[in-house]
Amino acid sequence: MDIPAPLALLLQALEAGDLPAAKAAAAELQRSSAITTQLAAEVLHELRQPLLGVKAYTQLLTEEIGTRGPLRQMLAQVERMEQIISDFTRLASERPAPQQRVPLVTHVQAAARAFALNPDSSRISLQLEAPDAPLEVQGNGRLLEQLTLNLLNNARDAATGRGLVKVVLGREGRSPVMYVADWGPGIPEAVRHRLFEPYVTGSKRGTGLGLAVCKRIAQEHHAQLELVPASVLPDQPPPTTVFRVLFPAPDAVPATVARAPVSPSPTPAPSRRRLLVVDDEEIIRSVFKDLMSRECEVLEAANAEEALAYLEREPVDLIVTDKNLPGLSGLELAQRARRLDPNSRVILMTGYPSLVTAQQALELGLLDYLLKPFDDIREVRTKLREALTHAPPTRQGLRPGSSRVDVLDDSPASARRATEALAQLGLEARVLTTASEEPTAEPPAAVVVSWDLGTAYGRQALELARKQSRGAPFVVLAEYLSQETVLEALRAGASGCLARELEAHELSHELSRILCHAPSPSPSGRGPG
Repeated sequence: MDIPAPLALLLQALEAGDLPAAKAAAAELQRSSAITTQLAAEVLHELRQPLLGVKAYTQLLTEEIGTRGPLRQMLAQVERMEQIISDFTRLASERPAPQQRVPLVTHVQAAARAFALNPDSSRISLQLEAPDAPLEVQGNGRLLEQLTLNLLNNARDAATGRGLVKVVLGREGRSPVMYVADWGPGIPEAVRHRLFEPYVTGSKRGTGLGLAVCKRIAQEHHAQLELVPASVLPDQPPPTTVFRVLFPAPDAVPATVARAPVSPSPTPAPSRRRLLVVDDEEIIRSVFKDLMSRECEVLEAANAEEALAYLEREPVDLIVTDKNLPGLSGLELAQRARRLDPNSRVILMTGYPSLVTAQQALELGLLDYLLKPFDDIREVRTKLREALTHAPPTRQGLRPGSSRVDVLDDSPASARRATEALAQLGLEARVLTTASEEPTAEPPAAVVVSWDLGTAYGRQALELARKQSRGAPFVVLAEYLSQETVLEALRAGASGCLARELEAHELSHELSRILCHAPSPSPSGRGPG
């Protein structure tokens, strides 16, 4: 095999004992390797678009003719290709993901649902054991789901037929721990010491990337991932393979971790509504047209300028737009659509999510922020139905006639900063540690709620704020501001999501901008965000 030019120059310099030339060759080798890796990651990302189309149409076909043999195999292979792309992209990425305290059980359950979507997983019996008490880790929810899903996929791919996979969650001392066990053929001794290296696998079905990605994600979470003896679990007969992920103990765990109840999907409205899909990929526009054309009129635009020409002629009921469009971005389109019609309903979709663009989407009042590739196109259809049938959002400022802002926060320091910030705006803070029980009390002008409220953490805190506000705007303060937190706030209908540790004068400025409707920041939406 030919030796790449930069490596050949490095070897020649080393043989000649030329240290300056060796240093220069090593630098060039590192630079060319980085370029090659980045190029491969970009090419794989572009493959996601046509792959999304194949997956979406296959899922739609299953509704008409059922999940038959060929369709099952096609979906399984698409899932496998998506996993390869996700794994390589994660390995190639040098950017750490944002982290916050998250409920481990919730994200393991999400991974289990994603695992079940793959038709090949139907031959596997998956068991999950979790404690009733909250089990939190400091981490990134999406990466924890990928870590769990990769371990589940690894166990499934090792089995040649039907099999059992078991996930056990618990604690070792104060440290959260997760075990993933299977009763398959086991891992060959020859690969055990290299098991977490890329492209090393003991299975004929695997790519050898999955466990390397698991190791990378575990390291990002300061967690230990290792093979452990089967005797750590009491099952009989004992499993053949057990992976353990031991997380560091969190500094503090909120008293309650609860999920907001999921409302049933509403029935589509009988009137024929208009949906505008904006994406420069024709296959994506076609997927949405075939997905929704029986329920509404679907208009297509390949860029923001074409979409604005539609909107200037007549309004639509819902806009679904990609973020990275040629010319104006999807965020800029949303902003201009709002100028034409303040009640415009917009859903943004992107394969390059980021905290910055999630915050911009939140403050523009977008309905949702969909991440490509979609796990299940039918879930996207449910979101579109909800958006088409719900009342248009009303972007209002402080409730007129009231100067009281309810602050739901059980941290004295955080509540004091919020009180000072509101006082600088001429507003009076009423600090509560839980929602008010006074049904006849005067409604507040706005609500400020802590995501980390001890009596109602995360989604439950958002639900309390929505009830307490009674139609007034509410703003979320989060100790660990992350993309996931902002997206949850967006979907709950919040007007903003800010860092909890802002000083009073900084918080006052941000609350004034959000609640008093100062000009929105320019959402250029450029770059990889």
